[in-house]
Amino acid sequence: MIFSSFSQSSRYAVLHPLFQQAFDYIRDTDLNALAPGRYSIVGEELFAIVEQVPGKTKEMAKLEAHRRYIDIQLVLEGDEQMGWKPLEDCLNPVSEHSDEKDIRFFHDAPASWIAVPPDHFCIFFPEDAHAPLVGSGQIKKVIFKVAVEPA
Repeated sequence: MIFSSFSQSSRYAVLHPLFQQAFDYIRDTDLNALAPGRYSIVGEELFAIVEQVPGKTKEMAKLEAHRRYIDIQLVLEGDEQMGWKPLEDCLNPVSEHSDEKDIRFFHDAPASWIAVPPDHFCIFFPEDAHAPLVGSGQIKKVIFKVAVEPA
């Protein structure tokens, strides 16, 4: 898991061949003008999902994990907290992994919480279970789905 401000994103571009394209998209796009929905950047290898939803309580949040995609979650508006726990320490799954949706939820409590203000992001790798969208009021964010193994 990585937590950083967008101004430091160049440090992380070398970690994956598609990270630079995601960071370029952030830099070159008026993200605040995008309506909620899905935006293709590089087919199914890199796409963005814009969400604008009310924040949840910590008790409502469920840890989730993905196998095929890395998440870059950038907060645009609102104050969000994201829970985190190593996937290997998650012992109480809600169900099996959904291959179709590339997600598995867990009843486990996060090991830590990270306050993520606007213009900051978290990168969650497949080994990182995370509980997003915790906060009060509206949260607007962009989630970049980055294929773990691009074609």
